[in-house]
Amino acid sequence: MSKLLLLSNSTMPGTPFFTWARAHVMEFLGTVDHRICFIPFAGVKITFDDYGEAVSDAFQAMGYSVTSIHRVDNKRELIKSASCIVVGGGNTFALLSRMYENDLIEMVRSKVLAGTPYIGWSAGANLACPTIKTTNDMPVVMPPTFEALNLVPFQINPHYHELRFEGQGGETRRERLEEFLLLNPGRKVVGLPEGMFIRRRENVLTLGGQGTAKLYGYDGAVKDIKGGSDISFLLNDNN
Repeated sequence: MSKLLLLSNSTMPGTPFFTWARAHVMEFLGTVDHRICFIPFAGVKITFDDYGEAVSDAFQAMGYSVTSIHRVDNKRELIKSASCIVVGGGNTFALLSRMYENDLIEMVRSKVLAGTPYIGWSAGANLACPTIKTTNDMPVVMPPTFEALNLVPFQINPHYHELRFEGQGGETRRERLEEFLLLNPGRKVVGLPEGMFIRRRENVLTLGGQGTAKLYGYDGAVKDIKGGSDISFLLNDNN
């Protein structure tokens, strides 16, 4: 069964990279000597080398060994031998396109469904959904399809907020997600604010972090979900 930790974001304003999430990662993975495969393919302005180094430093501080997949020739073998798969944020379209270019989607999906823990933030959380249609990113490249790992039967919108900026005439995030539901009836979306995450252990799904997430498409209303809530009912929905 899948073991997932899907984070809205990696870094809170004014804090070093990946500090707020460390306690949640350690609680999720435990003290086992994990061999982590990091996938930096969402990086665009940051180089894969720099991204891999930053993540390696953050996870080594927690006691975990990290190998960035861009550093090896046999990427499928690295995934096969990894005891945890970590996918970073950045641009979701670039991430998905590169995953297909390297023929890794089905392998990662099978590996995670067989029990290997998966950690993803921002674009990495989008990748765990059925599609990437609820990302916030611009389509800077065109992947062959929007279909993603389908590790959960609902969509996530990371970095969720309902702000309307002064002078803004365009749609809010809420209005965009309502458009998605009109054109994709039956789907569910979790609007996941920064500092929050979704954790799956077998058939138990929990919303973590401080704050309130939003659930779209359930019983025809937008519902508040507080951190600490059991949201396992979302796993029973195959739409």
